[in-house]
Amino acid sequence: MGATVMPTIQSSMPSTETPGRPTWRVRYWLTWPVWNHDDQRLRAPIRALLPLVLTFLALAVIQTTVRGRFEHPIRELLELIGLIVVLAGGLLVATKLLDRRPVVDYGLSLDRDWWKAVVVGSVIGLAVNAGALVVSLQAGWVSVTGFAETPGVLPFVPAVIVTFAYIAVAAIWEEFIFRATMLKNLAEGGAGYVDRKLAVLLAVLLSTLVFATLHGGKVTHVSQYGYYVIAGVVLGSGYALSGDLALPIGFHMFYNFSQGLLGLGVSQATPELVVLELVGPDKWIGEEGFIHVIFALLGGLLLLAYIRWRDGQLQIDERVTQWNPTTEQ
Repeated sequence: MGATVMPTIQSSMPSTETPGRPTWRVRYWLTWPVWNHDDQRLRAPIRALLPLVLTFLALAVIQTTVRGRFEHPIRELLELIGLIVVLAGGLLVATKLLDRRPVVDYGLSLDRDWWKAVVVGSVIGLAVNAGALVVSLQAGWVSVTGFAETPGVLPFVPAVIVTFAYIAVAAIWEEFIFRATMLKNLAEGGAGYVDRKLAVLLAVLLSTLVFATLHGGKVTHVSQYGYYVIAGVVLGSGYALSGDLALPIGFHMFYNFSQGLLGLGVSQATPELVVLELVGPDKWIGEEGFIHVIFALLGGLLLLAYIRWRDGQLQIDERVTQWNPTTEQ
């Protein structure tokens, strides 16, 4: 959404006044708060929030239905299928109805360089948790009690595959919702009113606040929201500076997956390659402990270093505030 340019109503314009019907001018002003007449699409704040609301409600219905009727492991498989359907449906609605932009415009080019960036983000996400594990072991905050255990009835390898698939699709959904639709639309809309860099900064911060708020289910103290704020800033910055979702998706996906696999997921009931007993202070090794905050920040710095090395500079990618409509206006 750019700054709306008010059309000039020529005196020669045919009158649309009919009994019981508003004039064109009245209809314009009635719809102006929600409809961008220049772009012929909803305004940026609505485009930013609607995909989240619609897909969140759809997921809530699916999870409520499935969890009330099925047991493990059928429950997880059905939830995974439902999540894939919701993701595909959300992408279709956003591209065709809300944003009217090609999929590649969200940062989903899916070419060779894109997949290379996914791998880099994945390696960084895995390395971050491996580093946290090493430090925790050296500090005596955790002790190894076993290997290759799973909380369910599936054998270890199939359980790992199903868990990875679920976490991967969930991470892709979150990146599409919070970065590709929310951050991008807020940045596009804001760039029509304030400086482009400021618009992107505000978009990163606002999308991060929503991201952190919706991850507050495991938070027991307000200070713990800082962990999710940092995660949102890391992922949002990666998107704003790279212009695509490859690095955020790779990092988000393997950070979440490896945290559980390496036994660091305090509240996760997932397969663990390394089974740990957490004996250190909660403020350091808890769900949102300092060790996770520090290594999440380190992961963010590694993402920035890669972007700097790949692109030769660190600057906001112009694609973040660009709209390339799929149809001519």
